[in-house]
Parts: sequence; C-alpha cells; structure tokens
Amino acid sequence: MVSDDAAVLEDPRARVVTTGTAAERFTAFARDRSPELSRIAYLLCGDTHRAADLVQLALERTYRAWGRVGDGEPFAYARRVIATARIDSWRRTRKDVLVAPADLRPGAASDGTQLVVDRDALVGALRQLPAAQRRVVVLRYLLDRTEKQTAEDLGISVGAVKSGASRGLDRLRDVLGPEIGTPSTSRKEAQ
Repeated sequence: MVSDDAAVLEDPRARVVTTGTAAERFTAFARDRSPELSRIAYLLCGDTHRAADLVQLALERTYRAWGRVGDGEPFAYARRVIATARIDSWRRTRKDVLVAPADLRPGAASDGTQLVVDRDALVGALRQLPAAQRRVVVLRYLLDRTEKQTAEDLGISVGAVKSGASRGLDRLRDVLGPEIGTPSTSRKEAQ
C-alpha cells in the first residue's frame, strides 16, 4: 500500500526530483520514466502493443510496491518487472518473431535520418538471432545488465550468458558489418 508520507525521490537517472505524497511521487515517476520503460519493453518484445502492456504491468506492480521501492530505486524495480514478465512470456510461447513497426520498415526513412535506418537495421538483425541469443543480447547489452544479472533473469548459467552473448554479437557483426562500418566477417573467420 502506498503511504502518504512526504519524502524526496532522488534517483540519479531521474529527470526531476519531486517531493510530496507517495501518490504524487509515483505519478511523477510514471510520467517521467514511462518513455524509457517503453523503449526497454519494445527492445525486449519487438511489438509496440505488447510493450505498452508490459509497461502498464510494470507501473501497476511498482505502484503496489511503492511503499517498499518508492524511496529506493523504483526504476530498477519497474525494469525488472518488465524483464521478468517478458521472460515469463518467452517461456510460455518458446517462439517469438520480432516485427518492426511500420515506421521502422524500409522506405520510412525518406527524410534521410540515419537514426531510423540504424534502428531498422538493429531490429532486423535482432530478428535473425535465435530467441535464446536475442534474449541474452537484449538483456546484457541493450538493458546493460551484468552477466550474473542476465543469468539470473533468464535462469541460465553465467557461462551460457557468455557463450550466448559471444555468438549473438558475432551474428550481429555478420549481419550489420557493412552498415556499421566494420568488416562483415566474424571473429572466427578472421582468425
């Protein structure tokens, strides 16, 4: 239950430090951090609607736990809820295909913005990874989790995270090589 004690939320990554009741602090947190949570959810699932559902679930669970996490690291808690919920859905379905939204498909970058082109290339490359490697790469590098945290999140060994990350990055280099300005050979081929 959320208490109405006045307190200050000082997350080093927060855009705003707010004071007020617990409900006001949560509202400010949800408003300020939802875009970042949405990006994380989208990277994990590749679908804007599913990502919105994950964010709503994370905000709902964060609100219910606000008394425990509101003065600590609510962003980390919400991020963990998103990752755990997505991992649970991976375990249920065991097969997912990432589909780029319409604004990331070829031809959408007609204004020449390299950012959209790069995002499209990354999403396309991630779609080509096997699901297990994609999970490791997204959690480890896009969500900046440690090897140990990634292993705990996925319920696998640290060694499996290391090998999945290595193979996944090799495959991404093979796919993205020319587009990111590096040779399109993997490390194994180069040796």
